[in-house]
Amino acid sequence: MSKAEQPARGKSGFSRRAFLKGSGAAAAASAIAGAPALAAEEQAPSVVAGMTTIVLDVNGQLQKVQVEPRTTLLEALRYGLNLTGAKPISIDASSGGSTVLIDGKPISAIATLALQCVGKKIQTAESLGGIKLDPVPAAFAHHDASQCGFCTPGFVVAVKAFLTKNPKATDAEIRAGLNGNLCRCGTYANIIPAVLDVVKGARNG
Repeated sequence: MSKAEQPARGKSGFSRRAFLKGSGAAAAASAIAGAPALAAEEQAPSVVAGMTTIVLDVNGQLQKVQVEPRTTLLEALRYGLNLTGAKPISIDASSGGSTVLIDGKPISAIATLALQCVGKKIQTAESLGGIKLDPVPAAFAHHDASQCGFCTPGFVVAVKAFLTKNPKATDAEIRAGLNGNLCRCGTYANIIPAVLDVVKGARNG
C-alpha cells in the first residue's frame, strides 16, 4: 500500500488514550455496582475519576479514606489509615502476607480494590491485639512462631478465619488449610503447634 493509500492517523476516530480511560472508568463502575449502598451523603458516584473519599468499616469503626479507582485495599489500609499489619510481600497475593477478613472471609488486600469493600466489614490483624489478646496471636507468641515476623500478621488472620470454620482441626487439616500462606524463614515447625494449641484451648486465657 502506498503512503497515499494509507489512512491518516487520528482520522479513524479511535484513540488509544480515550479507550484506556473509558476502560478504567468502566472497571471502577463495576466495582462500585457490587457494593451495598452508603448513606446518601456518603454514597460514591457511579463512575469515579481521580481521587474520591469513601467510607470503610474497619475493625468496627467507620473510616473515611481518599482513594483512586486503582487503589488497592492494602494501600488504603497502610497509607490511608496507618494500619500496617497486612504486608505487601507479593503483588500476586501468592504469599498470603496481605490477608485480612472481609465479612469474615480471608482475602488478599493487595489483590482487592478499596472500592469493592465499601459497605463490607473489614477486619485486620490489629483487631486481634490490644489489652485482651486474641488466642491466635497469643499462641504464636508462646510458641515463637515467627522469625523476621513479616508474614506473621497474614498467618494470624488466616488462622483466625480457618479455626472459626474448623475449630477442631487436625494437624493435617491445618497444614492443608494454611497452604495459601508462606513463611520464607521456614517457621512452620512452630506455627503448626501454635495453631494446635488454640484448637486445644490452651491459649484461651
